[in-house]
Amino acid sequence: MKMIEVKNLTFSYDDTKTTIDDISFSVEEGSYTTIVGHNGSGKSTVAKLLAGLLEKKSGEIYLGGLELTAANLTRIRSLIGIVFQNPDNQFIGSTVRDDIAFGLENHCVPQADMDEIINTNAARVKMTKYLDHEPTRLSGGQKQRVAIAGVLAMKPKILIFDEATSMLDPQGKDEIKKVIRQIHEESSLTILSITHDIDEVAQSDHVIALNKGKIAMSGTPHEVFTDEKKLKEIQLDIPFALKFRNALARRGVQTDAHITMEGLVKELCRSDSNM
Repeated sequence: MKMIEVKNLTFSYDDTKTTIDDISFSVEEGSYTTIVGHNGSGKSTVAKLLAGLLEKKSGEIYLGGLELTAANLTRIRSLIGIVFQNPDNQFIGSTVRDDIAFGLENHCVPQADMDEIINTNAARVKMTKYLDHEPTRLSGGQKQRVAIAGVLAMKPKILIFDEATSMLDPQGKDEIKKVIRQIHEESSLTILSITHDIDEVAQSDHVIALNKGKIAMSGTPHEVFTDEKKLKEIQLDIPFALKFRNALARRGVQTDAHITMEGLVKELCRSDSNM
């Protein structure tokens, strides 16, 4: 089933320059899809259009089988959860517990049920011991994990990350990528991540690369990263681990590792132990 379907979508901020130019794509239920592109490619605009935060100029958007229209907007927003760039802009409560509870309170979830939901989703992002902490005392990565827990507590069917790691330090980025991967492995949620992080793209099921508001490339990470010439044309790179593996291959060292640094290190260690 197609959980997200976009048909001939076009959008312009000022009617003089087209930001999204007649794009079409679909995202399968339960999959993990990344949308990547250089600054100004239109990737974050796509996220806002899917969430109904911007109004399309033309085209069609379907989420969970429902067309995104003014009449369906409330129903569609109950299907999706969004984690934005800046974790500091997403906090409402005075403690982590209060913040995760905020959406539940708005949906009139009984207090007797609320505590279990909060504890369950705090545990999913490894933030249980911080439930009574003030959000201001958390690191950037921890704040984003709390934001994710708050979204998961609302039981969405579609989880959208809009550049969720772009304002984090390397450790925070790694934390969030691990959480996203874990959610994908342990749930049936459909994940769409708008990102500039090529290493995150490598762990997804499907990649959509945008350039100047159009889809320049689409396929599995392996299919997209194989075309280095095209990637350079649209100002994108390949993961460092893949660069390293290619360099080894040119020197006659072959590996079967997945295109992540972790997988490559494991493969190299295995090869070394067999020598």
